[in-house]
Formats: sequence, C-alpha cells, structure tokens
Amino acid sequence: MGALGFRLPGPSTDRQGFTHHTASAAALAAFERAVHEVASHRPGAAAALNEALEADPDLMAAHTLRGFSGVIAGRPGAVAGARLALKSAQAALLRRGHATEDEQIHLAALEQAVEGHVTHAANILDVLLATRTDLLTLKLAVSLRFMSGELADMYRTTTTGLALWQDSVEGRGFAHGCHAFSLGESGDQRAAELEGRAALLIEPQDAWGLHAVAHACEMQGRPEDGIAWVEATRPVWRECNNFGQHVAWHLALFHTERRRFERALSIYDQEVRPTPSDEVRDVANAASLLWRLRQDGVDVGTRWEALAETARRTRAETTLLFGTLHNLLTLIAVGDTQAARQLVAALEIKATQTDDQAGVAATIALPLARALQGLPSSHAQLAPKLQALGGSHAQRDVFVRSLAALAADAGDDEALQQVLDARHRLRRLDRFARRFQPGPERHVA
Repeated sequence: MGALGFRLPGPSTDRQGFTHHTASAAALAAFERAVHEVASHRPGAAAALNEALEADPDLMAAHTLRGFSGVIAGRPGAVAGARLALKSAQAALLRRGHATEDEQIHLAALEQAVEGHVTHAANILDVLLATRTDLLTLKLAVSLRFMSGELADMYRTTTTGLALWQDSVEGRGFAHGCHAFSLGESGDQRAAELEGRAALLIEPQDAWGLHAVAHACEMQGRPEDGIAWVEATRPVWRECNNFGQHVAWHLALFHTERRRFERALSIYDQEVRPTPSDEVRDVANAASLLWRLRQDGVDVGTRWEALAETARRTRAETTLLFGTLHNLLTLIAVGDTQAARQLVAALEIKATQTDDQAGVAATIALPLARALQGLPSSHAQLAPKLQALGGSHAQRDVFVRSLAALAADAGDDEALQQVLDARHRLRRLDRFARRFQPGPERHVA
C-alpha cells in the first residue's frame, strides 16, 4: 500500500516483452499498439502513445519512446522534443518513486541519446537484450546503430537478440526482419534475402524485412528481381509512414539501373517526394535519386530547385550529418555556392563539439563536403570512412559514386581504381562502374 492508502501499481509485462509499472490495462494495450506501429513502420505510433498517456500519464516507456523517436528523426526541433519527453519521463519517476529495470534502462539510454551520445545509448539498451526478448528495445537499438553506422554492433545486437526468440514470442517476425537487414549490411546478401523473406512469412507487416530483400537485390545487381519484389510487396509498404517513400526510392533505383529514367522520375514525383518535406530521410531519398540521374545526364526539370528550398532553409542543421551532406548535394546541383559555403561552415563548427556527430564531422563529413565542392582531396582515403555517416551501403553509394567520378575527373586513375575496388567489395559490378571501362558512357561528378 502507498503512503495514502492506495495500492501502488505492480510490474506488468506487455505482449512484446517490456515490463512497466502501471495499473492501467488501457495504457498497456495502447502502448502495445504503439510498439507494433513502430516495428511495422506505420503511422499510428504517435496517436497510440497519446492514448497510453491519457490512460496513465506516468507511463514512463511512452515518454521515453517519444524521446527516442525525436532523436532518431535527426532534426533540431525533434531533438528538442526528445528533451521534453525525457523531462516528462524523469518527472513520472519522481512522482512514482520506483521503476522497473526496463524503464530505468530506457531512461538511462535516452539521457545519453538526447546529448548526442547515440553509441552509448545503444550499448545501454543492449544490456536488456543480452538476457531476454523485447521487441521495442531491439528495434530502438538497431535504429540507433543504423543511424551511427555501427554495422558490426548492429549485427551483434540482432544475432544475440534473435537467439533468445522462440516461435511463440510476440514480434518474432519483426526480429527476423531486423536480423535480415543486419546480415545484408554485414555483406551476406544471400542470407539477408532468405531471412527477409522468412520474416515476411512470419509477420506480413514487416516492412523492414521486405526492405532487406530489396537491398539484397540492389547489392547483387538484380534490378528486375528487385522491381518484381517491391511491386509484389506494395500492399505492405504503401501502408507505411514515410518509410514507404524510401521503399519507393529503391524501386526508382532499380528502374534507373535499367535506364528507365522517365519511370524513375514518375516514381520520384508520385511516391518518393509526393509532397514537400524537411524530414532528413525524405530529403536524402530525393537528393540521392536526383544526383544519380544527374550523373546519367538526365534532365530532371525543376525538381532540384524545389528541393533546394528545403536545403537552403536547413543548411545550418548538423544534428544528423547524413542529412546535412544530402543538403549539400542539392546546393551543389543548383549552383548555390554561397549556401554551400554556409553549410560547410556549419560543419566546421560541428567538428569542434563533443557529441558523436562531432567526431563524424571531423573525420569524414567535413573532408567529404570539401571534396564534393571540388577542393583537392584524397578520394581513395575518404571512401572507407563513409560508414560512419550512418545509413545503408545503398544510401551511402551516392557518395562513393561521387568520389569515383571526382577521382576520374582529376585524372587520378589509382584513386579511381581504389574507390571502385572498395565499392565492388560491397556490390556486384553495375552500370555505373562499367562506365569507367572503355566505352561510350560518360560520367558526371
């Protein structure tokens, strides 16, 4: 009994494996829906979290999940929201005076994440995954590893986590989808495809697993198989949040590889960037697709200028440098040298700070930005460092391609070959690489 005579809530474990202190069945049910929405990349997570907090304003995991969502979004405003969510979780703990181990670990991880120490946050979450299954913790740990480019640790996280999953445990299909993606990013594309297909059989809403199969087709140079797969799974990914736009980006890449440029542009307009968006990954999808088309000499009309409005508005943002560098591609494409210089100046400031992204700025983002601007650079030395930017091999390929083209333009055949060799270790020879062999195709940085 509490000091005022009412019964304190006891620990309750939800269907996906997270243990809360709550007396509200309604809060627990709403939180379970939120986790499912997160795992399936569907748009209902925020509404479900609101429901959970209406039923129990002190449901700590609902506050911390809001916070992690803000961190992963990678925008200054979203991180500010994450700080508010952290304060709400801390206030809930003070009011209650107690928390489960799961709640404490998520709180500790969020405290690190909002300060930009994403690697430390993921390490804290891994503590839970070492001994038992928990879908939310797995998904968050994988997301944090992914955004910070820690591919070996992401593989370790999913391998350890999946080993504990039994057939009857909620979320097993989503766990297989996480592992499928980590397999692909570790270089085992055949295993990734098998795992991703199996994940979707277990959990038909597993967009991350179907996405892993698309990656495998991309890296293995199988665009027709990729088109067939993405089109066949359209009923799944079209129900997603903006993650569906990323799957559409893969579809456009497959058509680009087959030189179906008008089809790629149609997908861009209708499914990759159907409406303006400042969201980091939406911008990255758009800029990297247009940049690849630019390298093919394709006229994309006014699409660059429309995207440049976003790039100019967010040019000083360095919360997630993966996004910053895609803004730079846009500014270079439209010839806005002043805004590009201002973006690089923001990177220079970032490199002096102390969070994880500051180190990324100093070691790769700033040197890469200068190289993209045409300043003298060691292109071959930059290529192996790109992983630290986060994202996938397929996403970072826009920068690898650019380094190869820049080395070719500089007449540095040795650097060009080193960049292409590094690229070939990750993916089969494709149309882009073949253009540097004797033949008619031209390259554009």
